[in-house]
Amino acid sequence: MGAIYTKTGDKGETALLGGSRVTKDDLRVDCYGTFDEANATMGVAYSEIRDQELKIVIRDIQEKLFILSAELASDARGKEKLSKKIQREDIESSERIIDDYTAQLEKLKAFIIPGETSASSFLHVSRTIVRRAERLLVKLQKKEAVRAELIQYTNRLSDLLFTLARVESELLSR
Repeated sequence: MGAIYTKTGDKGETALLGGSRVTKDDLRVDCYGTFDEANATMGVAYSEIRDQELKIVIRDIQEKLFILSAELASDARGKEKLSKKIQREDIESSERIIDDYTAQLEKLKAFIIPGETSASSFLHVSRTIVRRAERLLVKLQKKEAVRAELIQYTNRLSDLLFTLARVESELLSR
């Protein structure tokens, strides 16, 4: 691996996978940058969580966010090179995890105020960042084609992160 800096972005542009260049304030850059932010906060939660099952779920989400972000960071030529993309199965897997964990939790009776544990709080931060990413994706969809699976996965992901935050604070912190 070469130097971490390339100097190719010094004029406010960045390259997409596939070779085209866009300005750094391009909406697609904002989208995948926001997913990167969510991924980083999930990493903080991951480092605090002790339950191995929950860590596996979070690491899988982080890997899927790289896959999702790679698609957003690709032009048409770059998308052809991608070996993985978010699929309907990823959405269904998220739904299964939500359902499985929700069955173990008490029924919600009030709004949740984050703060029970550091890990659950960081999962809530991740959830709110994913909600922002979802809003950006919807805005991007008005400008260019965005596969429906990306928006659906993102919508489910915020629900999943909410559920995982509850698991961490209600089940695992006891």
